[in-house]
Amino acid sequence: MTRDIAWPAGDADTPLYLQLARSLRDHIGSGAIAPGAALPSERDISNLAGLSRVTVRKGIQQLIDEGIVVRKPGSGTFVATRIEARGALLTSFSDDARARGDATGVVWIYRNHAPPTEEEAAALEVAPDTLVARLGRVRLSGGDPLAIEHAVVPAAFLPDLDQLHDSLYAALEVHGFRPVGGTQRVRASLATATEAGILSIEPQSEVLRIERRTRLADGRIVECTRSVYRGDRYEFVTELNEG
Repeated sequence: MTRDIAWPAGDADTPLYLQLARSLRDHIGSGAIAPGAALPSERDISNLAGLSRVTVRKGIQQLIDEGIVVRKPGSGTFVATRIEARGALLTSFSDDARARGDATGVVWIYRNHAPPTEEEAAALEVAPDTLVARLGRVRLSGGDPLAIEHAVVPAAFLPDLDQLHDSLYAALEVHGFRPVGGTQRVRASLATATEAGILSIEPQSEVLRIERRTRLADGRIVECTRSVYRGDRYEFVTELNEG
């Protein structure tokens, strides 16, 4: 596989590490290295390309910065898998991951019932003395941290937090409160240092910030969720139809 890569060939106007990054990028783009597959080690690339380890490391870092490959400490560097999430469909993180055949997981940051803040009460369209479930968690897919979610739900829709596992929508459905529609806003941003640490990405990496508010058929709001998704792994796709 690596012997077929067109290694840098003396382009004096371009630094060697960028030439190497271009060669690897082209090789990955051609499908010669499949998504999720490991790159050769820095030592192997150095020997095959006749480049120093420092140059190889900089070239690979360039691809990491572009989101083309990801480094997993202790395991190596792998071609990133891009996830297409259908923006027009009301599905959960767990539903989407399972549809791809990925194992899901969750790391809880907080999970409790509490009175809402003024902002939360307004967002949920509930009285200030209404109890809410406040949920913060890291979402895992295939063992990788892909998103951080902060959700607020009226406690009446989620009375028993011990029944909440990896899927909020599954827990809501048990009580007959799975949402049927809503709105979602997606914007590009940069990860804070804390977000980057949680998601195992570099600070200031590109992320997608998503705000979702969903409703029941009778119009009551079920959830208000703010999420941060890894920009190197996610693409939100919406089908367009002629109006």
